[in-house]
Amino acid sequence: MPIHRPRLLAATAVLVAASVFVGCASTADAAPGNTPQPPEGAYPLTVDNCGTTVTFEEAPDRVLAIKSSSIEMMLALGLEDRMIGTAFPDGEYAEDWAARGAGIPLISEKVPGQEATLDLEPDLVYAGWESNVTADGAGDRATLGSLGVNTFVSPAACQEPGYRPDPLTFDDVFAEIEQVGAIFDVSSEATGLVADLQEQLDAVVPDDRGLSALWFSSGSDTPFVGAGTGAPQMMMDAAGLTNVAADVDDTWSSLSWEAVVDANPDVIVLADSTWGSTEKKINVLESNPATAQLPAVLNHRYLVVPFPAGEAGVRNVEAVRSLVTQLGDIDLP
Repeated sequence: MPIHRPRLLAATAVLVAASVFVGCASTADAAPGNTPQPPEGAYPLTVDNCGTTVTFEEAPDRVLAIKSSSIEMMLALGLEDRMIGTAFPDGEYAEDWAARGAGIPLISEKVPGQEATLDLEPDLVYAGWESNVTADGAGDRATLGSLGVNTFVSPAACQEPGYRPDPLTFDDVFAEIEQVGAIFDVSSEATGLVADLQEQLDAVVPDDRGLSALWFSSGSDTPFVGAGTGAPQMMMDAAGLTNVAADVDDTWSSLSWEAVVDANPDVIVLADSTWGSTEKKINVLESNPATAQLPAVLNHRYLVVPFPAGEAGVRNVEAVRSLVTQLGDIDLP
């Protein structure tokens, strides 16, 4: 295993205001239009990321990206040449940047261990979930940092009080794009991407029928669903849907089948992933006596969203547009 020596952090490291980079619960503070971004090339750059302080002496150029949300964030910003590997993808890349990711090595279908991570000699591990950078994952953040490997977790995935978005908003998603742009010295590209996504979002006309929906992510004995504070809630709101699990104060949560039956959703959103296909989820719904007689199941009122578009990130606007388009094809009495 290669030896990694701790980096010497410059004594003059500038601590950027937490309202810009903390990824905290305050949407107003996090909104990119409300707080100035540092100029391109403003290094050293220190960020407060889910309660962990990370200093970048320069733009990272050997990045291991774990989870689709972080992988596609980098691809959308044109940073594929900075990526030495990807891990734990949840599905196919978006068509707009699939070609950019084609040549990047897939290190692991799941989260690589610390030894495998260090063997790559990354200067940054960019993780979609906090659990990706633990002792049971690619390595504990403090340990990796002591070995000269920075870590950055998608702020939308922060779980610590004061850092978890509550609820997540599109302003939070756009703020992460701006933040990543600053870290990689591509702020102009990030600002352009945010402007394009905002324009697309502004053009969405939500469904106005007051339909209720269940966001079914995974599970058979117990369904794992989009709850009231995360990306599914944000996207359903934008599409004009009422989340049947909106009163659950979490991003994702287990929900009993009895609760699903009682809620009797008008439509069911199915998150299609490499490890849980649409067909598998439909089979679960149709073979379960508790849900087989739900009108949404009997009439196949399913909306399909690729799992990578269902996690907070650059594909959320795409998912909202798709939901609205699919709702237009559903005829309800």
